[in-house]
Amino acid sequence: MSIHVVLVHPEIHWNTGNAGRTCLASGATLHLIEPLGFSLDDAQVKRAGLDYWEHVDVRVWPSWEAFERELPRFGAPFFFETNATQLFWDVPLAPAEGTVLVFGRETGGLPLALRERYADRIVALPMTSERVRSLNLSTSVAVAVYEVLRQRRLVS
Repeated sequence: MSIHVVLVHPEIHWNTGNAGRTCLASGATLHLIEPLGFSLDDAQVKRAGLDYWEHVDVRVWPSWEAFERELPRFGAPFFFETNATQLFWDVPLAPAEGTVLVFGRETGGLPLALRERYADRIVALPMTSERVRSLNLSTSVAVAVYEVLRQRRLVS
């Protein structure tokens, strides 16, 4: 029952570093889909991941298509978007075959082609204030990962 976090074209190094730290803490694998808006050699990524970064299971993919060919072996995918009509806590995020949590870039979310192809698998984190457009990417990753862990604990 593995957890995979996928960041499609992430733009901000500290979000990726923080997501990596969450992945390490929860036993998840972090997948990064190029192009990235920064270099993984950037000291800022390592600073955000603190001294944990070297232990994070990070896999970099040259494109969504390359990752998508391998997607079935990782588990059931769930795509996070702010304007989704289905809330993530109304979906069983912990299927036995594994969970893949997919997030888009900070400034634009997921590419339109992915939103269209996986329309039935798009979920949102609830936000009650109309003044908030979206949550920070690394915050969203943490909330989603820990919801998967919570759901798994309920069925254990």
